[in-house]
Amino acid sequence: MLLLALKMLIGDKTKYIGIVLGLSFASFIISQQAAILFGIVQRTFGLLTDTSQPNIWVTDPTVQYIGDIKPLKDTDLYRVRSIDGIKWAVPFYQGTIQARLRSGTIQTCVVIGIDDSSLIGGPPLMVQGTLQALRNDNAIIVDQVGSETKLASHSTTGTIPLQVGDTMELNDHYARVVGICQVSRTFQSQPVIYTTYDRATYFAPAQRKSLSFIIAHSKPDVDVKKVCQQISKQTGLLAYTAADMKFLTLKYYVHYTGIFVNFGVAIILGFIIGTAIAGQTLYNFTVDNIRFFAIFKAMGADNGLLMRMVLLQALFVSIIGWGIGIGFASLFGLLSKGTELSFSMPLFLYLGSAASILLISLSSACICMRTVRSIDPAIVFK
Repeated sequence: MLLLALKMLIGDKTKYIGIVLGLSFASFIISQQAAILFGIVQRTFGLLTDTSQPNIWVTDPTVQYIGDIKPLKDTDLYRVRSIDGIKWAVPFYQGTIQARLRSGTIQTCVVIGIDDSSLIGGPPLMVQGTLQALRNDNAIIVDQVGSETKLASHSTTGTIPLQVGDTMELNDHYARVVGICQVSRTFQSQPVIYTTYDRATYFAPAQRKSLSFIIAHSKPDVDVKKVCQQISKQTGLLAYTAADMKFLTLKYYVHYTGIFVNFGVAIILGFIIGTAIAGQTLYNFTVDNIRFFAIFKAMGADNGLLMRMVLLQALFVSIIGWGIGIGFASLFGLLSKGTELSFSMPLFLYLGSAASILLISLSSACICMRTVRSIDPAIVFK
């Protein structure tokens, strides 16, 4: 009987294709928009993801997110180092600077200054060169995407990426590229430049305070949350775990930008449209085939068996529709790789989109089940 249910479904090709297309569209919109949203979210705290060594970030009490730079005093670093439970603490600089290329082009870049002695806070992956090369005079490391796009030279023969050994000016100071790295893209897709802390403060415009953050790591045998509370209590600064700093940044963008609302509306619309198309088409299919269900009921099939037949039909089209939609969404992400478009689809997004399509199908099946349960087998003889 269950096999007959699938044959009934596939036999009505017009409605079968309509249901699958509706679920495929819903699956694609939900997955694609959610993946773009998650990609944007990752960009907002990409620096925290790339800087994996510290588990504590110490900031000014008024900082609202990772890009909200309010410099600290140099003496604050020693106060943090004196806290019980701190294994190490180093200075960290983050700022923007004007870079002048050899072609004369001026480009705004994000400059990251890491501890001179330990080089803690460096890029997560080196493509060319080594991190230790930053100890050379006027040395900088540039991110790969920036070197191939906004920092590249353009001529009649084509685009020439910025390479190791090339030079540029940072705020009228000479700098030489000693390495190429891979980092998360920034929210504004600006090139990222790494150098030492002292050199970064030298490159940057002069100001009274230049310490952007203090990054630290707790001792293995202490609770990092308690260490953060102790830092805040004794120094008057705010200390966050890496996870808390990500959440603080995410909360800021949720509250002060319309990004999440815009993408959330698109995802909800995809869900509603999918429900409307699939639900209406599946209901029409059930109504058009109501005589067959009545025949099954007249032959002795109980309501439980008929419910399972309808449920099997809904599950069958949901699996196919989700597979097609998620496939096109993944293809979209593959084609957009290396572009300015943010796209990230971790496992939980696959599972979330599958659950959404399953919910659409089950909701539609519930409506159909009510119709099937109420049929009178006597209509077969009318």
